[in-house]
Amino acid sequence: MTDAHDTAADSSLRTTGGAPPDDDGSSASEAPIPLLEPREGIPPVIADEAALAKVVAAFAAGTGPVAVDAERASGYRYGQRAYLVQLRREGAGTALIDPVACPDLSGLGEALSGAEWVLHAATQDLPCLREIGMVPGLLFDTELAGRLAGFPRVGLGAMVENVLGFVLEKGHSAVDWSTRPLPEPWLRYAALDVELLVDLRDALEKELDRQGKLEWARQEFEAIASAPPPEPRKDPWRRTSGMHKVRRRRQMAVVRELWETRDRIARRRDVSPGKVLSDAAIVEAALALPAGLHALAALNGFGQRVSRRQLEQWQAAVDRAKALGESELPQPGQPVTGPPPPRAWADKDPEAAARLSAARAGVSALAERLNMPQENLITPDTVRRVCWEPPKAVDADSVAEALAGFGARAWQIEQVTPVLVAALSASPA
Repeated sequence: MTDAHDTAADSSLRTTGGAPPDDDGSSASEAPIPLLEPREGIPPVIADEAALAKVVAAFAAGTGPVAVDAERASGYRYGQRAYLVQLRREGAGTALIDPVACPDLSGLGEALSGAEWVLHAATQDLPCLREIGMVPGLLFDTELAGRLAGFPRVGLGAMVENVLGFVLEKGHSAVDWSTRPLPEPWLRYAALDVELLVDLRDALEKELDRQGKLEWARQEFEAIASAPPPEPRKDPWRRTSGMHKVRRRRQMAVVRELWETRDRIARRRDVSPGKVLSDAAIVEAALALPAGLHALAALNGFGQRVSRRQLEQWQAAVDRAKALGESELPQPGQPVTGPPPPRAWADKDPEAAARLSAARAGVSALAERLNMPQENLITPDTVRRVCWEPPKAVDADSVAEALAGFGARAWQIEQVTPVLVAALSASPA
């Protein structure tokens, strides 16, 4: 077949619908080309230290940016560990690495420390890559670049099609990547995911430069690369789907006990918690407060295929929650930091509500002019915090300082400060 690299390089920003139009409003309409095979074929999976050492040497000797991707087994296994790592670099080709057989990839990470890493939706893969010793120093996120450039569809398949004119087969994105051995069609899919990632990066860099947004993107990429690992989530059981139905503290305690019991079992068995017990079943048990096994077995999610031993462990969790003293019960809601929900502003502080309304309208208009999502221009939480407690003296310097304190990047501060100064200075109607 035609060499995809050469074809993509020739096409530059080749749109097939859904990309930002050229300045004259036109866009190409050529039929996209199916990308069926990696250009050097499917590489063997690296599953031992000797083969890994060769890959490290090859990629260290390669040139230019390195495309990086990782496949997880979300919905099948506990946690978000990587089960396959894909890389591609000029001069080194494509590598598929099994991080179960080779759990320490810090040597590869060090070999690539001076290279720019190209990922799509980097924040999804960086945590699992960090676990195996791969941490980028320089980063280019093609999904975020697409957002900043104004693409309405920023999934990898859509971006490759709209920008480069190739169709990626996406049928294996949600499979169980912990499967061993990995089937050949899955490996082909995985190799193709990094096949054109650097080409996509190059085309998006040109488009961002054309729009005057390249420096903005670089600041965003730097923020992602330098961000520390997120803090563990407090009270993760509160994120149980359907939790809004649970009103009483005793019922909340049942959710907590069932969630924590399920989590221990899922961790021990290395399976997705949802495969142990569904969120819907947890909420139903919390609402019903079953008195015994018979009542529990009558609830959705606990009947038929659930063994008596399993029912006993779930009922024991319910009973533990029912036996707690009042002081041990969870409090409703989570401790609130920052401003209250916007829906409460009109009653609590009508002037703050007016400031927020003006700020939202201004940010929305600015985002539309800049052709990017509002949340990429400035986070809604930052806008709310500045509007709830504005600087005592509202001017460009004080608002810029407030935005910087909430983590806004320099380009965001430059763009948004005039809008917020106007909103914070406006007299309420």
